[in-house]
Amino acid sequence: MTDRDDVPFDLASMRKQYRAEGLSETALAASPVEQFARWFKQAATDGGLFEPNAMIVSTADAEGRTSARTVLLKHFDEQGFVFYTNYDSRKAHDLAENPYVSLLFPWHPMARQVIVSGVARRTGRDETAAYFRTRPHGSQLGAWASAQSSVISTRADIDAAYAELAARYPEGEQVPVPPHWGGFRVAPQTVEFWQGRENRLHDRLRYLEQADGSWRVERLSP
Repeated sequence: MTDRDDVPFDLASMRKQYRAEGLSETALAASPVEQFARWFKQAATDGGLFEPNAMIVSTADAEGRTSARTVLLKHFDEQGFVFYTNYDSRKAHDLAENPYVSLLFPWHPMARQVIVSGVARRTGRDETAAYFRTRPHGSQLGAWASAQSSVISTRADIDAAYAELAARYPEGEQVPVPPHWGGFRVAPQTVEFWQGRENRLHDRLRYLEQADGSWRVERLSP
């Protein structure tokens, strides 16, 4: 849009003044995963978030061309953050070429963000199968019906594929785990906790993994 009068909002003046309590080094947990668990519990219980486990996964291919999408975090522990996808998807192809990945949790109602940078590796098939069994029947069928990221002619194509699968595997019948579907575990190398503050002077505390497996915390200028 080039005509200023056609812009529906004055974007330059759109902002919120954050008045949240600050984040200090002394209040942090010993590890980033423990600190994430604290914040995630707050986000999931009283953060006013629709899907607190939604995160933006950013990847880059071998040529450095980036892409991003929102997926759901399905597990986390000291070994990393786990999500599931089609291994033929764009994100999976990117990670096969370049395993470095960024995860962003945009908890805007709380004026918080968590940014994880690390390396992604596929989960084992046993772990993948165990999670697949917890998915609703329709989601299990969907993992087979969708050739994720591929071009399709019409919506009817995928609806027909799903209907065929639903007939083959009716409700109550076990759906096999697709060989092209599974998890990625992102082992964190840095984890930044961002807390909004007044006058855009936000608190940014970042954990950095050390060679001995311990974590060092540094404060970043907002």
